[in-house]
Amino acid sequence: MDVHAQYDVVVIGGGASGLAAALAAAREGAHVVILERDVACGLPILATGNGRCNLSAERLGPEHYRHPDIARAVMGEEPERTLEAFFASVGILTMAEEGRLYPYSKRAESVRDALLAACEREGVEFRRGCDVVASWRDDAAGAWALTLREPVSPLRAKRGRDAKATLRAERRALEGAARREAKISARTVVLAPGGRSEGLCELFGVPHLPERPVLCPVAGSFDASPHALERLDGLRAEARLSLVREGDTVWQEEGEVLFRPYGISGIVSFDASRRVRAGDKLALDVFPAYEERELAAHLAARETVLGSLDAASSPWFDGLLARPLAELVLAQARENDGGHPSVSAIAHAAKRLVFTVEGTAEERQAQVRRGGIPFDAVDSATLACAEPHLSGVYACGEALDMDADCGGFNLAWAWTSGLVAGSAAAREATRQ
Repeated sequence: MDVHAQYDVVVIGGGASGLAAALAAAREGAHVVILERDVACGLPILATGNGRCNLSAERLGPEHYRHPDIARAVMGEEPERTLEAFFASVGILTMAEEGRLYPYSKRAESVRDALLAACEREGVEFRRGCDVVASWRDDAAGAWALTLREPVSPLRAKRGRDAKATLRAERRALEGAARREAKISARTVVLAPGGRSEGLCELFGVPHLPERPVLCPVAGSFDASPHALERLDGLRAEARLSLVREGDTVWQEEGEVLFRPYGISGIVSFDASRRVRAGDKLALDVFPAYEERELAAHLAARETVLGSLDAASSPWFDGLLARPLAELVLAQARENDGGHPSVSAIAHAAKRLVFTVEGTAEERQAQVRRGGIPFDAVDSATLACAEPHLSGVYACGEALDMDADCGGFNLAWAWTSGLVAGSAAAREATRQ
């Protein structure tokens, strides 16, 4: 095997799961390299939690994951303790906020930098700006050989947070940089490319399910007023969202909704995007703290102060609802009740604004992609690929067909699956 560098473990991808995998492998005594195609490792981490890095959740219940049984099998019975120990081992102190875990620094770059520093302390090597263009298994050598295309001049390590303009400039420079071909080998390989893993899976011959974006806004319109979203654009409201399919409520969650011209956004809408399909109905309850009877009683008492609802218009709701939202509630009540809506009709409408789903929106901004390597193609105990021709290949993070709700659950999956795959890959590599 004609190669220039030999490793125990190659990790392809330097995002959250790749860094966790590399660190776990190195701590098992393996000689590890990370191959990252971007200008630096850990860049996706910088965008999490609006720059504060929502590391995980206080409680990582498997019900938040697309495949609960597999999530439990991979992450273990006490993933919270696993991650607490992992974060402590790299010097990250965490704090909780509304069920979400953040670094005490509240700075995503401090998380990325702590992970990079920990990898460097363990002797992990980095090759940045490089693409894997060929792979083959040398059974006689018990190793994988990879052909890389990488910059002639190695890219410098990065720390802190670069402005977006700086990153764009560096990426343009990378596109035009002189490149060379290099060959390396490793006893085991961990696939950690994040979303859009189809090309890498094809290169290795790994089964791959079609990908689509999730955790993004939901597109559609309100049945009672199809053009209401134009007036609601930019308005935020606390709401309970219920997914109704064929007359049955199949999911429900409460949170802030952001109205946009194309539909609804916000965390609760992102969580809905994992579950909806075209033609579904979403029912918005814009008074989630009140039972319908309580709300009707409040509106009746309001009549004694502001006058009858017979000629109700949006100003009647001032101090209760923003006018564009009040107009939508009135439209829904009129559709439900006909003519001049009663107190009970308005209360019912406010608890059930009907929204018809057309699909998802702003997919380029999606936080996660669904699809990737199916779980029947890997061992859930080690995340090793099951096919004989893929001996020594592991996968983790978003490369696998797992997605979860907002709130740190997807990043928790990245860390824990990376730790599992990296440790298992190192044990296989070092016992040969």
